[in-house]
Amino acid sequence: MLAVDLAEGRLVLEDLAPRTALDGLLRRHGAAAHADRLTAAARARGELGALTAGHAEAYYRRRAALGPVDPAADRLGRVARQRESGMPSLPGVPVPGGVEREFGAALAELAEPGPFLVLSNGDAEANNVLVHAAGPADARLIDFEFAGFTHAPHDAVPLHVPGPGWLSLGGPAEGEVYRRALAAGVPQAEDDGRYGRGLAAACVSYALARLTRLAVLDGRPAGDDSRAQLVATLEAAARTA
Repeated sequence: MLAVDLAEGRLVLEDLAPRTALDGLLRRHGAAAHADRLTAAARARGELGALTAGHAEAYYRRRAALGPVDPAADRLGRVARQRESGMPSLPGVPVPGGVEREFGAALAELAEPGPFLVLSNGDAEANNVLVHAAGPADARLIDFEFAGFTHAPHDAVPLHVPGPGWLSLGGPAEGEVYRRALAAGVPQAEDDGRYGRGLAAACVSYALARLTRLAVLDGRPAGDDSRAQLVATLEAAARTA
């Protein structure tokens, strides 16, 4: 969006063609064929965080003029419901008190991001990154339907934990690209301890949020790939933590 006049009902938007969604390229060719596009996507996410850090008050002042908004819910993003419902449970799987305490600490970290409070589109998956299929990637982020200020590492989760469609936006190398770009506006991202706590909390909370899909997957026939994908998602999050 370049300009808007709400009274006149007019928007001026940039035409992003002929870019294409990154997830389609990854499905067709695999991640190795698009390493430069994965790097560009990670950098774009980090740059968005770096540029918007410290601007939450101005954002919500403008946002409130358009309708009701809940900044606290934005901060937790996709794991907001976990704050209300608590630790997800699995039939027959005991959850010791230590696990619940660590889960509570993760949610507390995400609820109070401090200097890591940055703008996110709220859905950092590969389908919301447009790139050129050939030549310089020139990545652009789209789909700000769920945008809000949240803990920056939420946008780094897809670099470490596969998401829908069993797609991730890279790995440790792209994670460092994101982190360096973020540090340009959030220098605390250079602190391994502070950044690591936020990243671990975001990854584990996201993976646990995916547990809500177990009931759906249980209704599918044995051997369905989606069952194995969910298990691998949880294992990837555990490695990050």
